[in-house]
Amino acid sequence: METILLIVHVLVGASVIGLVLMQQGKGADAGASFGGGASQTVFGSAGAGSFLVKLTAGLAALFFATSLALAVIAKQNAEAVGSLGLPDLPTQGAESTSQEPVAPKTVD
Repeated sequence: METILLIVHVLVGASVIGLVLMQQGKGADAGASFGGGASQTVFGSAGAGSFLVKLTAGLAALFFATSLALAVIAKQNAEAVGSLGLPDLPTQGAESTSQEPVAPKTVD
């Protein structure tokens, strides 16, 4: 499940980047008013602005949702692992029960 969600997250992120790069800036509308040929576009005379803005907003919301879901999954995985495989840290003031390390013997 986590792998599928991660793949969807990456694809949605790449789609948002692509959609943002496809959109025109605010200054590009001035050229279209002087006969830029906006009536011959795929999305009609109104242009692709409204469609691309709505699609970008939807994909951004999906990106946010997948980010949140991945964070929740990561938190659950971290709690499940806990301190497995890690030694317990001694508390301050507690006496150590282990002996002091012995230096290795050297061979002459």
